[in-house]
Amino acid sequence: MYRINEIFYSLQGEGFHTGTPAVFVRFSGCNLHCTFCDTQHQEGQMMSLPEIVGEVNKYPNAQLVVLTGGEPSLFVDDAFVRTLKAETGRRVAIETNGTRPLPPSIDWVTLSPKEAFEGGDNEPCVLTRCDELKVVYCGQNLQQYNEIGAEHRFLQPCYDEDSVKCRANRDACVQAVLSNPGWRLSLQIHRALNIR
Repeated sequence: MYRINEIFYSLQGEGFHTGTPAVFVRFSGCNLHCTFCDTQHQEGQMMSLPEIVGEVNKYPNAQLVVLTGGEPSLFVDDAFVRTLKAETGRRVAIETNGTRPLPPSIDWVTLSPKEAFEGGDNEPCVLTRCDELKVVYCGQNLQQYNEIGAEHRFLQPCYDEDSVKCRANRDACVQAVLSNPGWRLSLQIHRALNIR
């Protein structure tokens, strides 16, 4: 059984797959407590893997399943991922803070390390490779991520409820990308579109 916060169909709102239809499986619980976290993932209902598969299969148009949270690596293993792929016929991606090893059968890894933030520094990032490195940017030194191998590198401005701080974070992020052309800008388009 797995504690699931929600399963929903939407567009990926950030990073490499921005704009791609996907089914999101949001797990409840995280091992970090980042002060800027914008996800209410603590609550959820217990679901079996067949129930999760059944919910995912309600959305036949999506060819991608995104395991997110919270921190999904706390809960999924290779058998979970292989069954999900076999029973849905979809590719499986994961959004992770990188503090746990991942099942080898995952098709796409989005790593978003949180060690640079208060509450995110409780456990070290152990992953050294990913498909997509997506860093929430608040002005930190980007050299700390040089040892992480990634096909794609994204900087995403840290969202803040205070519109002045939010704009300042966005402007700083744009300047950081202009100064570090190995990185690309990622914006949370789901916020702009007011979708999940």
